[in-house]
Amino acid sequence: MFYSIIRGIVFALIYLINGIPRSYNKEQLPKGNYILVAPHRTWFDPVLYAMAASPKKFAFMAKQELFKNKFLSWLITSLNAFPVDRQHPGPSAIKIPVKLLKNSNLSTIIFPSGTRHSEELKSGAFVIAKLAGVPIVPAVYQGPLTFKSLFSRRKIKIAFGKPIQIDKKMRMNEENLATLESQLNAEFISLDREIDPAFKYVDVSSKK
Repeated sequence: MFYSIIRGIVFALIYLINGIPRSYNKEQLPKGNYILVAPHRTWFDPVLYAMAASPKKFAFMAKQELFKNKFLSWLITSLNAFPVDRQHPGPSAIKIPVKLLKNSNLSTIIFPSGTRHSEELKSGAFVIAKLAGVPIVPAVYQGPLTFKSLFSRRKIKIAFGKPIQIDKKMRMNEENLATLESQLNAEFISLDREIDPAFKYVDVSSKK
C-alpha cells in the first residue's frame, strides 16, 4: 500500500516537473516476476524504471550504509529495499532476491555495474535469474541526469527489451557468463539506438 502511494506521488511530481515519461516496448514485459537489468545512469533512474513498468511492483538492492539512519531505513524498507554490502557481498545478495522472486509478487531491479559510474557487468543478475527461474528484461533510460535538469523538460524515455530466459541447466562458468554479458550489452546498445540513434551517454560526474 505504502509503495503504491509513494509511486503515485512520484509520478505526479514527475508529470508536473517534466511531463509524461515515454515508454517503449512495455507490451514485452512478462506477466510474472522478472529481473529488470539496466545500466545505472543517474541516482533516480531506479524510481523511473519502477514507474515505467507500473503496475508491477519491485524490490531493490540498496547499499547497507543507507540503513544506518533509522528513518531512512524505515522508508526504503517500506519501499521493498534490502541491504547489500557492495564491497563484500555475501550469500544474502543472492538468497534474498531469489526468495522474493520465488515467493512474492515482487520483481527486482538490478544494475549490473553496481554504480552509475561504471560499465563493468557482473554475473549476479544471471545467477539470480537462473536460481529463481525468472527471465531477465534489459532496459535503458535516456533523459535528465540530475534533479535540476528534470526542470529542463527534456523528455524521460525508457525502453524495455525482449526477456532473456536463462536455461536452468546452463553452467555459470566464465565462458557462458561472457556470452550472456555480451548479449545483454548488445541489447542495451540496441535499445539506446531505438530511442535515439545518435545517443551517447555522458557521465555528468566526469565533468566536475
